[in-house]
Amino acid sequence: MKYMKLGSKPDVFQAEGSNIRFVATELATDIVISIGDVKFYLHKFPLLSKSSRLQRLVASSNEKNDEVDISDIPGGPSAFEICAKFCYGMIVTLNAYNVLAARCAAEYLEMFETIDKGNLIYKIDVFLTSSVFRTWKDSIIVLQSTKSLLPWCEKLKVINHCIDSIASKASIDPSEVEWSYTYNRKKLPSENGIDSHWNGVRKQPMVPSDWWVEDLCELEVDLYKRVIMTIKAKGSTPAVVIGEALRAYAYRRLLGSLEDAVSNGVDCTKRRAALDAIIFLLPAEEGSVSCGFLLKLLRAACLLESGESHRVNLIKRIGTQLDGASVSDFLIPRNTDESNIYSIDLIMAIVEEFMLQNSDSVKEKIQDDEEIVEIENVTSVSSMSKLAVAKLIDGYLAEIAKDPNLPLPKLIALAEMVSSLPRPTHDGLYRAIDMYLKEHPSLSKSEKKKLCGLMDCKQLSQDACMHAVQNERLPLRVVVQVLFFEQVRASIASARSDPSSELPSAVRSLLPRENGNSIGSSRSAATTTTEEECGVPASSDINSLRSMRLANNSSGSERSSGSSDINKNSDDKSAAGKAKGMLMPKKILSKLWSGKTNAGENSSSDTSESPGSVNPEEVKSTQSRITRRSVS
Repeated sequence: MKYMKLGSKPDVFQAEGSNIRFVATELATDIVISIGDVKFYLHKFPLLSKSSRLQRLVASSNEKNDEVDISDIPGGPSAFEICAKFCYGMIVTLNAYNVLAARCAAEYLEMFETIDKGNLIYKIDVFLTSSVFRTWKDSIIVLQSTKSLLPWCEKLKVINHCIDSIASKASIDPSEVEWSYTYNRKKLPSENGIDSHWNGVRKQPMVPSDWWVEDLCELEVDLYKRVIMTIKAKGSTPAVVIGEALRAYAYRRLLGSLEDAVSNGVDCTKRRAALDAIIFLLPAEEGSVSCGFLLKLLRAACLLESGESHRVNLIKRIGTQLDGASVSDFLIPRNTDESNIYSIDLIMAIVEEFMLQNSDSVKEKIQDDEEIVEIENVTSVSSMSKLAVAKLIDGYLAEIAKDPNLPLPKLIALAEMVSSLPRPTHDGLYRAIDMYLKEHPSLSKSEKKKLCGLMDCKQLSQDACMHAVQNERLPLRVVVQVLFFEQVRASIASARSDPSSELPSAVRSLLPRENGNSIGSSRSAATTTTEEECGVPASSDINSLRSMRLANNSSGSERSSGSSDINKNSDDKSAAGKAKGMLMPKKILSKLWSGKTNAGENSSSDTSESPGSVNPEEVKSTQSRITRRSVS
């Protein structure tokens, strides 16, 4: 910090009493300066020789022992004390903490050059220009002190000088930074000097591009906003650095203990002002701030019940980079008028924005034929975004499914919004469905049918299938579908190991394509037939399918563990096993489908009994060979 000393005479002031600040002791005093309850007993000559305002005040006073009241002086008694000491020629120490108050007090007292050459205003201005405004932290300290000195600081344009000084330093090349700054965040290895050797010569640690971010967090919202606007106007600071500055400021002034403050009824006026400023200052460039940070701002806007314009603005921005979000960021608390734990409608609005922007990009590709190469690159990135968003929503559905107050139509509506997005598997949907069934055991048969219709059994992984066939919460018809497609998959695996065999076209049509989508719709004709046209098979048939699948798997493992000395016999047996594997599903499944012709309670299309209703003896024999596995 820079200091400046003015004057050379010894101290002639002496403190006396609680209300009398200083008394001149060398000569009899002839003027009293009152500032509130503080009084200064001084001499007219040294004061009037340098202050035009005091000359007018004394001239207008009719009292014999002049007393002048200047309670409205900026900076109060401490600032006037500096001015009075200067008038007496005493040593005065100026620094970043008191220089602005002294400057405003000198302006108030009209201590101009026209009154006395080398007056206080001139000397303070020289100190500010040559020292304070050239120092990074002193400029910030002076800017912070302006709040208590308005409107004098605005009149003197000190605030503008400070802001311009700070913005200019923040905008220079980091390699030119030679002053101290605060930086407590994690640095790159090269910035820490860990990886700063080349040919045995140690290089100087690099200055991070966001070196100035933490120091500015000390500013109040209105001043911070003006500084960032000036930095952006200079145009030399990358948008990513601006975004990092806003993120650091948000954690310091807005997000810290926000939920506790709201729940405890603490006044959040300053937090709302910080939110308004941060949203206003967000860079327009996509990717300048992370999607997670935008979601945290949206969460804060909901907690603080800010204006609708903030939410609309944030929802549009989040929709452009939704693939960068995480499930934890999506868990935004509900509004007070909602019964759910989380704000589902807000997430649906974000997903709708993402889907709308995705459809616009497709239209652009069709209409613009001159930029085919560029558009194709965009769509390839968009495909990755779709995969990420589908995974994100599946994970979010599994989390909100734990809410006992979540209505089924809202869950289904959100899942159907992203039903067109590609998924490698439907394991995430299955996990959400299973979680909802667990938390809502009172669902009707028709509601379970609608819920399970969200997933495609053909696109479940082997682990998910193993879990599903033992899941007593699933409707029986869904278990049949899972077993059926597992048998089809097993038959395909057997056929592929024997090049001479060829799959029937009916079986091939049921398989998923290589891109993960089934032939036809995501719910294939075979699945629809199973749900709507076929009767419910007997429990023994279900267990036969389970046992046959496990037998096929065990026979395959036995074949793979055989020695090379019995390869020929093992090949003959495997061929017979393949033929049996192709015939057995056909025989048993035909028996399953024959249930349609039988009248009775099993013919109802809404039947959704639990797998737990099968023959206990058969379940016992089957489950002894099945290892229960869960889908993560």
